[in-house]
Amino acid sequence: MGSLAALFGRDAAVLRDRSFQLLLLTNLTPPLGVALISPLLNTLTGPFAVSGAEIGLLITAFSAPSIVSIPLVGTLADRYGRKPVLVAGLLVFGGAGAAVGLTTEFRVALALRFVQGIGFAGLTPVIVTSTGDLFRDSAEATAQGIRFATSGVTMMVFPLVAGVLVAVAWQLPFFFYGISIPIAVVLLLFLDEPRERGVSKEVADRPTVRDLVAYLDARITALLIARALPNAFYTAFLTYNSLVIVRVLDGSPRQAGLLVAAASLAHAAAATQSGRMTAYFSTRFQPLFGATLGMGVGLSFVGFAPSFPVVLLGSVLVGFGFGTTLSLYRSVITSISETFRGSLVSLGSSLGRVGSTFTPVLLGAAIHRLRPIVGATGAIKTAIVVLSIVGGALGVLCLVAAGLHRQPHRSVNETGA
Repeated sequence: MGSLAALFGRDAAVLRDRSFQLLLLTNLTPPLGVALISPLLNTLTGPFAVSGAEIGLLITAFSAPSIVSIPLVGTLADRYGRKPVLVAGLLVFGGAGAAVGLTTEFRVALALRFVQGIGFAGLTPVIVTSTGDLFRDSAEATAQGIRFATSGVTMMVFPLVAGVLVAVAWQLPFFFYGISIPIAVVLLLFLDEPRERGVSKEVADRPTVRDLVAYLDARITALLIARALPNAFYTAFLTYNSLVIVRVLDGSPRQAGLLVAAASLAHAAAATQSGRMTAYFSTRFQPLFGATLGMGVGLSFVGFAPSFPVVLLGSVLVGFGFGTTLSLYRSVITSISETFRGSLVSLGSSLGRVGSTFTPVLLGAAIHRLRPIVGATGAIKTAIVVLSIVGGALGVLCLVAAGLHRQPHRSVNETGA
């Protein structure tokens, strides 16, 4: 245990908790919803007989339903418990995902990916909520960081394996999703309802959507908006780092891959240290403020792109900020209210999906408008830098509006009003 304490700090004991171990097991497959097939899209155009532009719909079909379904699933998790939603989510996610490997009809594949996206809505947000049920304060921040770090490792390892397997048969990577089904059985047999450990008799009444809307105030809304911004930053980086390397710096796709690997390692490492950051600072405002600025500066480095080492440094800053902010925002949101914990986490996740979905669209439109003015290369650089400045400023304003600088390791709404 000494080595774990050296790595994760004084709250490393969270790894001894059986329920948390089972949540980490559950967390293996949801991050693969997009990451697993992203490197395979070009290969899949052949089996599905579609163009390169059309094959991207496999990503859109998976992401779109989460925007609406995540808040609804969060309400179900608050009303009926975390365990039933997790088990159902695993079965739907795994079954629909694996079934894509059994068809060559593109419309069927899109429908299955849509269903798989609905299953995803019952996984990551509920895992985050359940972690908040199990732990408090710095221990909870450490647990959220460890969970997020496992996502980063999963997103690094499994796509590489899928890239090898697709050369054998294009269907094989999709069967990875089927791992969710035996995991669902394990959860059904051994997971204790996380909510029961953290809930008190005073908050046992199950909330409705109307109750949630009435509960939201300006500070919580600002916090939820701030929670969506890291997704926008990271999506912008993932979408345009290769364009910067190849078109601006005359580099290679291999160098672009190195940037993604560096950012993934940085966000996994930062996530594991979020508990220590929480214990070191008097409030969570300081590390969130620094990490938000770090993402903005890092993305600006990627946009300016004077040389590959500078872009590499920017990638590390973006990854470090992403790992820190998402871990801490999730920790803060889970501490706001026991009654609405699942609903608020799910609403924050849904806003994050909005950021991920629309950032490439907005940046693409900006680049299109700027191209006649500053040229193709200048348009890419300008759009990225403007996003980094505007997003960073908005993130800091939301932090101030949420009042985190006045909340020493507690919720933004301690009274529950």
